[in-house]
Amino acid sequence: MSQEKAYFKNEYLKDLLRYRELFYFLSLRDILVRYKQAFFGIAWALVRPILNMIVFTLLFSQIANLPSDGINYGLFVLAGMLPWQLFSNSLGDTSNSLVNSSNLVSKIYFPRILIPAAQITVHIVDFAIGIGLLTLLAFCTGSLSCLTIFALPTFVGLSILLCMGCGLWLSALTVEYRDFRFIIPFVVQFGMFISPVGYGTFVIPEKWKWFFFLNPMVGIIDGFRWSFFGTYHPYIFFSVGFSVIITIVLLVSGFLYFRKMERTFADRI
Repeated sequence: MSQEKAYFKNEYLKDLLRYRELFYFLSLRDILVRYKQAFFGIAWALVRPILNMIVFTLLFSQIANLPSDGINYGLFVLAGMLPWQLFSNSLGDTSNSLVNSSNLVSKIYFPRILIPAAQITVHIVDFAIGIGLLTLLAFCTGSLSCLTIFALPTFVGLSILLCMGCGLWLSALTVEYRDFRFIIPFVVQFGMFISPVGYGTFVIPEKWKWFFFLNPMVGIIDGFRWSFFGTYHPYIFFSVGFSVIITIVLLVSGFLYFRKMERTFADRI
């Protein structure tokens, strides 16, 4: 049995390489569909984070008067908004990706993992455009840290892996339990307020910090701000460490659960 499982896993990894062109096609299709007949087209990748940045800055800086560790509050918010939007948008789309592709899943064989992965790729494009905007604004305002910016790819990669881990779990669960289509929007809305998007981790009371770090987005957002601005708080190593561990657990367990359920997708959809 163990040899059969090993063979099955090896063949699956080979199939991922064999069907890489299908992955490119699915990604390109989803990108084109996303912006087809949109008046502003891909400019929405800039408009949405900027509008959210303005709203959050007014709420948390002007009204709540929260600190931003000496960084321009708009840029401080944007550095938290970009990874959060990548995560939340990926969460919403990957959870429904298999159900929305039921005709494809039920007709031909290919590694089903390509479908949620392609959905994440669409949001990575928006994410990359947003990072370019933030880098430009941070450089022009003198806020960019030249010493820590080289760590940015590490946190970008961590964000993508977290999206993939959660996407594998939710896409498989949604096939089996359609209730998740209604649960995910609530989780995303609630999750934004328990993630340091419009505020810094340093405003969280000491007694709540360890519970707060159980949200893997906390360490990722802290890492993004540290990469761009060099902002540091004594607990950043713990928040990033928690994010790395939780992301790895979600990715590995999500892959295993997805593979376990993959054989039944065609029947359940």
